[in-house]
Amino acid sequence: MTHMSRSAQPSHDGEFEFWRNHATISLQPVAAPSILGLFGYAAATFVVATNLAGWYGNVTTQTFLFPFAAMLGGLAQFLAGMWAYRARDGLATAMHGIWGAFWLSYGLLYLLIAIGVLVQPTPFVALGFWFAALAAITWSGTVAALAENIGLALVLGTLAAGATCLAVGQIANISPWRTAGAYILIASAVIGWYTATAMMLEGTFRRVILPIGKVRGPNVPGREPRQVIQFMEGEPGIKVGQ
Repeated sequence: MTHMSRSAQPSHDGEFEFWRNHATISLQPVAAPSILGLFGYAAATFVVATNLAGWYGNVTTQTFLFPFAAMLGGLAQFLAGMWAYRARDGLATAMHGIWGAFWLSYGLLYLLIAIGVLVQPTPFVALGFWFAALAAITWSGTVAALAENIGLALVLGTLAAGATCLAVGQIANISPWRTAGAYILIASAVIGWYTATAMMLEGTFRRVILPIGKVRGPNVPGREPRQVIQFMEGEPGIKVGQ
């Protein structure tokens, strides 16, 4: 059996360079997925949280809210998380994916309650543990968001705080904690709406309209961002080969 000498073997690095230099990658323009995700989150959270805070409705109103929560907070936000994965945004993938899945589960839960398959217990301890798990994940996301912008960090921080209060309120059956959690979620929904609006305006006007406290980039209205929020020629982090 003949053996090729080590010096005669093709270079792995050379082969890699050959294919990298001759590869052609076709890309699609990518809009910022978090615009859709934050709007879906803000709408669903505001409508459900105002009901939990006692602004309207009664104990049976939740059964009429689940389609709205499941579609806007669930489906729209989950899709935004999957598109964020495509755009290589790990933070948005995690937060929109997790909370989108939660709202889909929440909608399914209250659908089963509405049709009589399940009976809602009091206290709703299982739902409290849902919020406990979500709070832990969202606190992690809050820390990560501090590297991007203050607006997103505030959305996630208030969301995590509201979920924490709801977890305590449901598990320990303490009504003031549930009410406090609802009001904190209302604040989070408003901040989410503001942040999504700021991102959408920046994407359309190509300049900062509403500041969101970017860590890297201009925050003054009228200034052009150093990194565009929507990519017109391809996905972020990818170069087109010749």
